[in-house]
Amino acid sequence: MRALGPLVFEPILVEKPWGGRRLADLGRDLPDDTLIGESWDVTDLGGTGDAAGDPLCSSVVLGPESSGRTLRDLVAAHGVELLGEMHATSWGGFPLLVKHLDAGQHLSVQVHPSAAVIDELPGAHIKSEAWVVVAAEPDAQIYLGVRPGVTPEQVEGAFGTPALVELLRTVPARVGDVHDVPAGLIHSLGAGVVVAEPQTPSDTTYRLYDWTKEYGRAPRDLHRDEAMTCLRAEWSVNLDPPAVRGDDGVVVRSEAFTVRRVPARGLDVEQVSVAARPSPRTIIVLTGEVGMPDGRLIAPGGVVVLPAAWSGTLESRHTTSWVEIDLHR
Repeated sequence: MRALGPLVFEPILVEKPWGGRRLADLGRDLPDDTLIGESWDVTDLGGTGDAAGDPLCSSVVLGPESSGRTLRDLVAAHGVELLGEMHATSWGGFPLLVKHLDAGQHLSVQVHPSAAVIDELPGAHIKSEAWVVVAAEPDAQIYLGVRPGVTPEQVEGAFGTPALVELLRTVPARVGDVHDVPAGLIHSLGAGVVVAEPQTPSDTTYRLYDWTKEYGRAPRDLHRDEAMTCLRAEWSVNLDPPAVRGDDGVVVRSEAFTVRRVPARGLDVEQVSVAARPSPRTIIVLTGEVGMPDGRLIAPGGVVVLPAAWSGTLESRHTTSWVEIDLHR
């Protein structure tokens, strides 16, 4: 069986009422007259009942090696080579999901479940994520946690109303900043922001407010009981959200993954040696281009999965910078 090299997948594009058209700037081929909110670049949620956009929702490899095979196929056929010491998910999937999001409008105010409540919420899957700000309009902002002194009772009292927004903590959206968004943290991505989002493999989202009057959007379900269960279990993180990181090096260290930002390299073309490691590493290109062993060039917005057992050379071209996501148990 042929060894796995670096892997690139066909994006799964997901229409959203809050989406836009800016993912085309990151190389996504958008359908006409459609608001695309998410590009699912690495995903394997098939069989969870928790997948968006595609019944299987397992990424398909873009050639030349392993072309047309799904990520689920690769996990089954190359488990140790691809995952190293990591385990597949309970449904046999790849233990990371990577997206790009384009917020043409505000996303819903939402929360995701943590391990503390997962047994209380049938069908739910733990979801922790991080946001790497790729583009931001002037004065765009992000909502993370609540203002000092706000209580769960106040949040529940404002549930489903514009008053909820006044209880939330806001931070400016600045290109290059990295935000840790752990399970249990109330949050919303503000209009005018594009982010790369590594996360645990889940699409379980509980909405508290959806900006329907402000944007004239069709109402979607809100989830009072589920959302408040998540928030009460992790209230301390809502009062003291993780710090925003704008520096290089490790910027997020969660229970499931570590995000490290690699600074731009000074040479126009530079060879980058990659050694085998205990778990797969995923690269999200921010600037410049990454040259693959097969000669392909991965532009900003591109996502590459490096199997745990792979060692070789990548090429940094035109002052490349990227973020790396390492999985851990």
